[in-house]
Amino acid sequence: MQYQGLTFTDDLHIEELFSLHYFEYMSTFSFPGESHDFWEFICVDKGEVTIGADEAVHTLKRGQIAFHKPNEFHWVRANGNVAPNLIVISFSCRSPMMDFFRDKILNVEEAERRILARTITEAGNYLEGRLDDPYQTTLKARKDASPASGQLIRIYLEQLLISLYRRCSGISGSLQKGSDQLPDKTIKENNDTELFNQITAYLSQNLSEHITIEKICRDNLIGRSQLQKLFQKRSGAGIIEYFSDMKIDAAKQLIRTEQMNFTQISEKLGYSSIHYFSRQFKKVTGMTPSEYASSIKAMADRDMEQGVKNSRKKGCPHRRQADERKTK
Repeated sequence: MQYQGLTFTDDLHIEELFSLHYFEYMSTFSFPGESHDFWEFICVDKGEVTIGADEAVHTLKRGQIAFHKPNEFHWVRANGNVAPNLIVISFSCRSPMMDFFRDKILNVEEAERRILARTITEAGNYLEGRLDDPYQTTLKARKDASPASGQLIRIYLEQLLISLYRRCSGISGSLQKGSDQLPDKTIKENNDTELFNQITAYLSQNLSEHITIEKICRDNLIGRSQLQKLFQKRSGAGIIEYFSDMKIDAAKQLIRTEQMNFTQISEKLGYSSIHYFSRQFKKVTGMTPSEYASSIKAMADRDMEQGVKNSRKKGCPHRRQADERKTK
């Protein structure tokens, strides 16, 4: 028997990666803007921001992703009330499929959020430096990075773009036409996703409480063993560890909003004392609340200084317009 191989074609291929960031910004954050000759997207993980794309202005909410085409001037600022978490990634891609993303703001679904999460996790293990440093202009791989880590990041980003393209352009990439019955495995995956989302929403609503596994099981009609297996599979952590991380994430956001002191934040999130809150915060983040606040404030001040310098560069009317908008 003689075999003839099939050569794959790359309908979408990312050539270079220029930046990959996960930012935790202050509620007063403002970046006057820039332009460059490659693609960039910004995705809001938490909170909301206002963005500009040339002359257009948009409000970008949690779970939305906006694309900036090459040479498009773009800026971003927080709304002054909520401290946003942002994913910002820039790359070069000359594939015709990218034309679909010009001037697009899209909603990110759960499967695509998981792809983004894997990308950020892999980048944290692969890239030198911090993912929240906006002035890292040269990306370098760690010497001890896992094999093919960079390739995985490229594959994840291509998978994300292809998924968004297929779903938002109305092109189905799943079951064949005429098949109206989902496989049992797919049904279980969908049920698990729905249950996981239900319980994480429940946890979000009870961040100020001290809740036990027994209470979670009782309120969500789920067995203890099933609950633990679900969270280990979906998050890689036990339910209580996941809940603790949610509390710390909420604390970080409240710190960046600057509307409460540490004692008030501790009480709001149901900690028994400010000392216990500080210990838990350091256990998860590696910093005390004070150290975290100082670090974020220093980064914000650095952003402001650098942004003002960029906006005053000669021969760039878009930057001057952004600076004027900021001072109004």
